[in-house]
Amino acid sequence: WEYTHSGSCVHNSMIPRNKIALIPRTTELEGKVIHEEYKTWKKNASFLYDLAITHALEWPSLTTQWLPRSFCSDDTHKFILGTHTSNGEQNYLMVASVHIPPVETRTNRKYKGNRNLKSFGNVELTIKIRHRGEINRARYMPQNPFIVATKSPSAEVFIFDISKHPSTPENRSSFCPDHVCYGHAREGYGLCWNPQSAGLLLSGSDDACICLWDVNSGLKQIETLRRWKGHSDVVEDIAWHSQSPHVFASVGDDRKLLLWDVRKPNVEDPTIKVSNAHAGDVNTIAFNPLHEFLLSTGSADTLVNLWDLRNTSRAVHVLKGHDQEVFQVLWAPFNSSVLATCGADRRVRIWDVSRIGLKDARDEVTTQKGEDPPELLFIHGGHTSTVSELSWSCKDSWMVASVSEDNMLQIWKLAVSLVNAG
Repeated sequence: WEYTHSGSCVHNSMIPRNKIALIPRTTELEGKVIHEEYKTWKKNASFLYDLAITHALEWPSLTTQWLPRSFCSDDTHKFILGTHTSNGEQNYLMVASVHIPPVETRTNRKYKGNRNLKSFGNVELTIKIRHRGEINRARYMPQNPFIVATKSPSAEVFIFDISKHPSTPENRSSFCPDHVCYGHAREGYGLCWNPQSAGLLLSGSDDACICLWDVNSGLKQIETLRRWKGHSDVVEDIAWHSQSPHVFASVGDDRKLLLWDVRKPNVEDPTIKVSNAHAGDVNTIAFNPLHEFLLSTGSADTLVNLWDLRNTSRAVHVLKGHDQEVFQVLWAPFNSSVLATCGADRRVRIWDVSRIGLKDARDEVTTQKGEDPPELLFIHGGHTSTVSELSWSCKDSWMVASVSEDNMLQIWKLAVSLVNAG
């Protein structure tokens, strides 16, 4: 651990030597630039963060999600990870825990001698469940967080009750999901539990279809309830509306944004259709959990679009900041105006949409130089490869977990002084 004078906690690990080959290849010059950027970030981390933890995983994880408060103690937070191995190595669905110092520990020097402090910041794998193929995405059911669904190179969606599996798999144990959901013909990434109705699971895949299952049946093999076919290409992501249990949205490589109502019998006729939501593949979608009409989409065109469901003839605003493909957009659960995005440019960006159009002394200069817009609150520059996914903590406002393709897991919380300044 390295404790800075500002009370920040910065913890770093090196990338395992045997996994270097997994890092995306760059030219020698690009590699030097990335390395110098990382050195600059690390040097300034104590001023930018109240907490910053960097942990090298054995294998990359394409997915992460903080588990809710019911899984946590006062100083322990838990989250989901999934491996993406190579060369036939075994994959695992995992639950990890991290010990986070309380505020007084990070800000008061007298606590630095506390013997219990050594465990703070340590990331430990508390559950490992054998999985067939790498895990593209994993999500827990909001009404019962022990139930976790996974997407993989298989067409099926697998369901695990992690309370029924040992912390570490037995030597001769095999891949044994509690439920298997059938209906897709190909793999995919889109996966979302209904936040209002327990057991309803949506999935979008490369077969251009969206499937719905009800896992409440308790059957080992679960057939699809409905299949929607409004897309003409890969369905990249799907999301249930945060307040209406009957409404969900989907996006895909056909550049469409579609809004569906499960009460409508026609599975090819969406309630709302935006044919060209972006100028490239649309990779991600998220409803604002605190604003019923607001949703966001992210695309290969590097842009993040904000949409008002009352009028989708055009995006109400475009967030410009990423310079490569955007892979995830995620609204903060604690503030209706805060949004996080990540992608192939190795950055996580945090936006405050309440600052859109805000005028200040910088505006004229900012416009002329093409600098960051006022709604861009913060840029996390700690990753050195594509950021696959991020998750807002359910327990601690402003704390984020993010994973990247170079095996790195980072847990960070931007400084309160920056939030207040924004």
